[in-house]
Amino acid sequence: MSTSFKKPGRSEKRLVVLENGQKRGRAVPKDAEIAEIGQHICFDPSALDSFDVEGCKPIHYEMLVLCAAVEFADRRWKRPLSWRRILHVTLPVADPKSWQQPDVLNSLQGVLNHLTGDTWQFSFVKTKAPSPIGSRQIPLDFGMTKTFAVAYSNGLDSRAVSALSGARDEALCIRVAGNYQRPKDGDSYFTQIPFETKEYRSNESSFRSRGFQFAAVTAIAAQLSNVIRIVVPESGQGALGPVLLPLYNVYPDYRNHPTFFRKMEQFIRALQHYQVSFEQPRLWFTKGQTLSAFLRIPGKSKKHLTNTRSCWQTRRVVNVGEKKQCGLCAACLLRRLSLHAAGVSEARDTYVVCDLAASDVEDALSVIPQKADRDIMIEYGSVGVRHLQHLADMAGRPDDGLRAYASQIAIATGETYEETLKKLKLMLASHAKEWRAFLSAQGQQSFLNNWMDGGRYG
Repeated sequence: MSTSFKKPGRSEKRLVVLENGQKRGRAVPKDAEIAEIGQHICFDPSALDSFDVEGCKPIHYEMLVLCAAVEFADRRWKRPLSWRRILHVTLPVADPKSWQQPDVLNSLQGVLNHLTGDTWQFSFVKTKAPSPIGSRQIPLDFGMTKTFAVAYSNGLDSRAVSALSGARDEALCIRVAGNYQRPKDGDSYFTQIPFETKEYRSNESSFRSRGFQFAAVTAIAAQLSNVIRIVVPESGQGALGPVLLPLYNVYPDYRNHPTFFRKMEQFIRALQHYQVSFEQPRLWFTKGQTLSAFLRIPGKSKKHLTNTRSCWQTRRVVNVGEKKQCGLCAACLLRRLSLHAAGVSEARDTYVVCDLAASDVEDALSVIPQKADRDIMIEYGSVGVRHLQHLADMAGRPDDGLRAYASQIAIATGETYEETLKKLKLMLASHAKEWRAFLSAQGQQSFLNNWMDGGRYG
């Protein structure tokens, strides 16, 4: 591929990654955004040292740089109303020819196009500095042989599914984060590879490429640890729901969908010459069923679930007295629904919006001082409620209404259409049953019912 630059059109954006201390130079177009390693793309050297093992190659470091550059580009430019952007990314690599091979380049662009709904284009230039990892050969000692890797967060699914997939010492748990976080009671051991992008203006919040970041970093750790199985912890509602019911005029969210993982496997195989398999053992189960299965494991208790976190809300909203979970965003609603289905009760002060039985949403949100924050909470909450309701409604659809979704999943999973359709219908029916029970527990006067009946935000 030629590394010469063409002037991008109005809908095209260009990012050029420079090495640490490298000057912009004449070859970089004036309208290109610059991301310098060490300034805009930063790594924690101590975390990288933990993966400085036999077999570590410059291409693994370059994958991390790629992940950071993709995040930078994805968040830097706001989407147009039509959603799709054309994003050009230029990266310095040790061996441009290996990255420019058609199977590598096509699979890289294909997986990101599918995941984000954008058009991604890449150019690669020869790096001048050696890779900062791979020079030392330190054994990566986890105490015993790992049998699977998992992208690990502080959420319910990763806590439960890592335990359901094997013994505690078998899991290679990878956390992608920008700062150190201590394991909590019930956590499996996890290795952290922190990197962050900073010192630039972020104009887009959708961040669809985060799924690529999680999958790529987990695949690096898996290869270095000689693990070929990567367990995806997401349960059925979270994996399939965003594609079954995308928001109006928004590209479907494929970050936990089987089609994304097949494309990711293809890219990793082409670039790293390593065959990994992304497995989704809870694809056909609700989150509530997954949590119930976790609690049946000897030694596991409800406290191993209640000390997790699901909320993604900002600190201003959730810092009411002490940091809590908001209780009303889509993630919190699915959490509360699932814990209810598993028979787990949480302390009343777990959530800012603790009373879902209130008849007036303003009463439920009265603890939030800023009206703008209350309005945002109502908007997010009403969208989340309707999504869970519409997902439950899909259980009553005829087979023809689910045909396109089942066919897409069947191709990605390798199962027959008939078996896939059967499993999809069972998962949706289970969700509908759990959702009805959860709503019933809030009472007929709950503002949640008012929202679904076309109330203030219906």
